[in-house]
Amino acid sequence: MDQYRDSTTGSLGSLISGAILGAAGLALWLFSEAEKRQQTRKQKAMLYAPRIQDGSEAFESASVTNQDKKSEKLEQRVEKLNAAIADVRKQLEDLGEKD
Repeated sequence: MDQYRDSTTGSLGSLISGAILGAAGLALWLFSEAEKRQQTRKQKAMLYAPRIQDGSEAFESASVTNQDKKSEKLEQRVEKLNAAIADVRKQLEDLGEKD
C-alpha cells in the first residue's frame, strides 16, 4: 500500500510541475508575440514619421484631391458623350421616319 501512495504522489508532483512548466512556456510565448507586435508598430511608426516631418503627406492628400477632380471631369465627359449619342440616335430615327 505504501508503494501505491508513493507512485500517486510522484504522479501528482509530475503533473503539477508539468502544468507549471507549460504555463511558463505559454507566458514566454505570449510575451514574445507581444514584443513582435510592438516592434512591428514601431517600424510602421518610423516609416510614417519622416513623412510627417517633411510634409510629404500633404502632397499625397493634394494628389488625392487632384484624382477626385479628374474623376469628376471624367464623369462630366461621359455625361456629355451620352447626351451626344442620344442626340445622334434621335437624328437617325428622324431620318429613318422621313424615308
